Amino acid sequence: MSTTKVPDVGSAPSAAGSQDTTALLELRGLEVFYGAIQALKGVDVTVREGEIVTLLGANGAGKTTTLRTVSGLLRPRVGEVVFEGERIDGIPAHHVVGLGIGHSPEGRRVFPTMTVLENLQMGAYRFKDVPKAELERVYELFPRLHERRTQMAGTLSGGEQQMLAIGRALMGRPRLLLLDEPSMGLAPLIVAQIFAIIQEINAQGTTVLLVEQNAAQALALSDRAYVLETGSVMMSGPASDLLADPRVREAYLGEGAA
Repeated sequence: MSTTKVPDVGSAPSAAGSQDTTALLELRGLEVFYGAIQALKGVDVTVREGEIVTLLGANGAGKTTTLRTVSGLLRPRVGEVVFEGERIDGIPAHHVVGLGIGHSPEGRRVFPTMTVLENLQMGAYRFKDVPKAELERVYELFPRLHERRTQMAGTLSGGEQQMLAIGRALMGRPRLLLLDEPSMGLAPLIVAQIFAIIQEINAQGTTVLLVEQNAAQALALSDRAYVLETGSVMMSGPASDLLADPRVREAYLGEGAA
């Protein structure tokens, strides 16, 4: 894709200059660095209550960095992360979880020498007692995890580990769920199952901010989307508009995609 910045393809407002009181999450002018290398360059993103919002972009575009900044694993040098109207940039990651933000990271990052149940219990560490309702919800969403609950996480298949990573994030009762490449390395049938479960999680009331390389499925699932290139938002708008945009189709669906 061209690196020339283009306006939104739809009517969805940018977080910059917008005081949208319905916003659950606002990223305002984020600039994030790894040493001397700037990874995010003035990123503005808004996620409203109840939405699924997707971040698209090539490797190195800044998608994972954006999620890590929201969850407190990285701190912006410039800009603000605002959740439910309050700034949270600078708050330690283990406290961000307590605010209602769950993060299923790229690569799943399960604890391989712990059982499935122990991994899920780790997701509920902020509670004095593991909430039974959340555990039952996870088992209902992912019956395979209930079947494997005493099995070591490191022996699970890739799809089962992805289910576990999402389930672990849900154990903290998040209002906002950050999902980083949930379909990576999975067979098409498992990918379809994961996307169906993401829809169900959202239907149950959890807002989702999704990073995904599978652009067609992600856009079909989402309300709105942002396209990142080399640390900047280059396009944004309703997901259906981006899915129909020839620039997006050429860059992420293959030139001449039907």
